Amino acid sequence: MARPRHFMVMAAVIAALVRFVAIAQLQTPPSAPYTWKSVQIVGGGFVDGIAFHPTAKGVCYCRTDMGGAYRRNEETMAWEPMLDWIPYEDLNLMGVESIALDPSDPDIVYLACGTYTLPWVPNGAILRSSDRGRSFRRTNLPFKMGANENGRGNGERLAVDPNDGNVLFLGTRHAGLWKSVDRALTWSRVETFPDVAEALPANVRSSDEIQRWQRLSMGSGIIFVLFDHQSGFPGRGSSTIYVGASLMNRENLFRSTDAGKTWHALPGQPTRYRPTRAVLAADGVMFITYGTSPGPSRMTDGAVWKFNTMNGDWVEITPDKPKPEQHKPFGYAAVSVDSHNPQTLIVSSFGRPNSAGKDDIFRSTDGGTSWKPIFGGGGTYDFSPAPYVAQTPIHWLFDIEIDPADPNHAIFTTGYGGYETFNLSDADAGLPTRWSVMSKGIEETVALDLLSPPQGAHLISAVGDYGGFVHWDLERPAPEGNFSNPRFGNTTSVACAENNPDVIVRVGRAKNDNPGRNIGFSLDGGKTWKPTAAMPGTESGLGSIAVSSDGAIWIWAPDSIQGDSRSGSPPKPAPVYLTGDHGTTWSQCQGIPNNIRVIADRVSARKFFAMDLFGGKLFVSSDGGAHFTGQPLTLPGGPVHTRENRGDGRGGQDRIYAAPGREGDLWVAAFDGLYHSVDAGGSFSRIDGVQELHAFGFGKEAPGKSYAALYAVCTINGLHGIFRSDDAGQTWMRINDDQHQWGLLLQITGDPRLYGRVYVGTHGRGIVYGDPQN
Repeated sequence: MARPRHFMVMAAVIAALVRFVAIAQLQTPPSAPYTWKSVQIVGGGFVDGIAFHPTAKGVCYCRTDMGGAYRRNEETMAWEPMLDWIPYEDLNLMGVESIALDPSDPDIVYLACGTYTLPWVPNGAILRSSDRGRSFRRTNLPFKMGANENGRGNGERLAVDPNDGNVLFLGTRHAGLWKSVDRALTWSRVETFPDVAEALPANVRSSDEIQRWQRLSMGSGIIFVLFDHQSGFPGRGSSTIYVGASLMNRENLFRSTDAGKTWHALPGQPTRYRPTRAVLAADGVMFITYGTSPGPSRMTDGAVWKFNTMNGDWVEITPDKPKPEQHKPFGYAAVSVDSHNPQTLIVSSFGRPNSAGKDDIFRSTDGGTSWKPIFGGGGTYDFSPAPYVAQTPIHWLFDIEIDPADPNHAIFTTGYGGYETFNLSDADAGLPTRWSVMSKGIEETVALDLLSPPQGAHLISAVGDYGGFVHWDLERPAPEGNFSNPRFGNTTSVACAENNPDVIVRVGRAKNDNPGRNIGFSLDGGKTWKPTAAMPGTESGLGSIAVSSDGAIWIWAPDSIQGDSRSGSPPKPAPVYLTGDHGTTWSQCQGIPNNIRVIADRVSARKFFAMDLFGGKLFVSSDGGAHFTGQPLTLPGGPVHTRENRGDGRGGQDRIYAAPGREGDLWVAAFDGLYHSVDAGGSFSRIDGVQELHAFGFGKEAPGKSYAALYAVCTINGLHGIFRSDDAGQTWMRINDDQHQWGLLLQITGDPRLYGRVYVGTHGRGIVYGDPQN
């Protein structure tokens, strides 16, 4: 009996699917076990919130604006990352908007995650844990969060009812107030809460003006939730809740006395500024810090007030009053009260100018009637746990906390980690307090380039905001601190001479104390640095640098040359330049487009290459970069036309690389494929299975092999991860695991001296390195 045609078709489809699944299973790259550690820089980013458990001694967490959250190890006092498992597709969750602990259960912690509120960014989520952040469950939310936006140091937006751990309230930037009654499993909007949306100012109309207003002048929504635990009973919930909104010139503090059913503005409240943080002391007095901006955008005015919740009295207690009319504009950022003594508190300033002694912490033991400055009173710093921070004053003190278990222990946050003291009360006797970097374990830098030279230091990094570091020992911070002479903010590229690795050159953008010094070099492997005698143009900066294999020729492709600020002309595309005398003189490379990244051949000292991937051209120089000749860039599968959705522009994708030890051996790491040429770009072959590539690099060859190991951050046959190939891309193995993903990864390179060693630059979790376990 003949079978029906649809049955035969279905059978064929099923058979094909079975074959496809079998092939896919066979082609899934194997895994190699690796041990992963952080390269020790320590801090490096904005730790914007600290959370002590109110009753469990030693239970403490912190959050960062784009680098995850951490739990403190009570025994080692180091911070342990909790979100390294975040995969690339969920990278938006690496920004932690708020953190909340359950006062009745020290094992429970909640994280409100979401880095940006931009239209194209995914919505936020609540991560909830019952084992102190060792594992999490996730609840997706119908709105966005902005952990790396203005107001990210405000808080805390998320709070647990101390009398009923099932109940949480969450304040948002743009979606109002939300409530959960099932330990954050589900959420509903509190429709009775007042509308705290801000209207666009009448003088702001163009899209550029709107974006600037939103970025620098707009408030940050609902910024804190405070339960009055004395208004309820364990197991029955709290009836009184306070909520603050980042509003100015209108009511911004609200109270509910019926567990959130109805809300009313606090009578008599100051409305001249925006609240930034608040705390409710044991005696019923609320202390609030204020500024004209949510921060860290600039504040021009601010104050500190206290509100007696029992009788409704308001009293201003500002320690040092800003005076904008006398060129003394600043505000106040954070406040904390001693849980054992409600009259003892500390507050922090924000943006306090030099004439006033810079930012400080002020301490009061009489409820704010009188104050003593902590640093103005002789407080001292210990920078040794992170030597690079000695060059940067304290700033962005948007959270300060007194340890509930130890009133002598206090922590404050900064833009590069934070500090802590264990002798806070000495200030009461006029003695100096001692503060030390508290950030061990926290790594929140962004690596923009990585170099592992053939000899000398194992790792030299180009880092955003803090320039970069020479690491001779990965287990401790660079003792000399970050790059100096010149000192950069961002370093965008670093390169050495393959056959003379004592020659190292870096480019970036200099700090204000080194204007016009956007390039530095070392002739002793990074032990000492100095700026070049000249730059190609007065505004040349950033971009990429290439160094010939013998170190004699450097080719710099700056990002741009600024226009004339007086005439308002826009930036102009920057030509590519070379120097053969350590930057004393420069000449323009011929035959090559502006703003194009150049690389050096790793063998021939006269050969350089550049690629215009989207224009379909390869540029080759055989005379030391003086002249380039263009030729078609012919990739299997045809030219690449689109520039859209190709990963982070700071990452290692869509670039050309030269293999070590082989002349004219090139790799094109395009976002959508990996290509190899052994004839100086005359022809390319595609490496099977490699997709969505974000970073690429080389390391020491495997034992018995003659070709360098390849490393890539990419997707191979549907599996995303960090991969190594020991046979020039014929086969790959995944070397990370699901607990070590770190969200977005930008850079990767192997170590040319240690087989299997790999360095990975993350977006906000510092630099990590891995070694094979066997």
